[in-house]
Amino acid sequence: MPASAAPARAAVTLSIFTIAYNVVEGVVALVAGAAAGAVSLVGFGLDSGIEVASAAVVLVRLLADLRGREPDERAERIALRLIAGTFFALAAYLLVDGVVALVSAERPDTSVVGIVLTALSIVVMPLLAAAKRRVGLRLGSALVVADAAETRLCALLSVSTFAGLLAFALLGWTWLDPVAGFVIAAFAVLEGREAWEGELVEEHA
Repeated sequence: MPASAAPARAAVTLSIFTIAYNVVEGVVALVAGAAAGAVSLVGFGLDSGIEVASAAVVLVRLLADLRGREPDERAERIALRLIAGTFFALAAYLLVDGVVALVSAERPDTSVVGIVLTALSIVVMPLLAAAKRRVGLRLGSALVVADAAETRLCALLSVSTFAGLLAFALLGWTWLDPVAGFVIAAFAVLEGREAWEGELVEEHA
């Protein structure tokens, strides 16, 4: 068995968990966001869909590797650029959504489900991102490390959405979430550029 088989199987398990968790998270967020009229929560649900797409790209690549296929650098570059595209799509969504939210000053209903859901993700996503990064560095896989960066960004978005929902529930503030979204969009562009150029694997753990 190749030395990298164990971390590769661990990466597969993490990718499958990511897909399953985010499918459930995305459906709950979209339904709760639509019911409350909370644009940020709907955006959070859409972001879960982006995370599913990123994890699926990684999963397909890892399964091919485990079947003993020779590494295909061209295929990995394409996969990295697909992940980069999800970063850019998320950044674009956050920018457009944030501007619309600020201009319209819409006042959604308080969403207890959204607050609980995002609080759970604040715990789960950083742990998942750290696990992916460790495995990706062991494998020397830019693809897995890029996916870890995607998950880390989702953790930041969880914090932003949670803060916005909670601030609105307690204080009636509607501006915090879109402003935080702009900051996260900047991080998304940076991570997307690095994924596009294949620079997300560092030499340190």
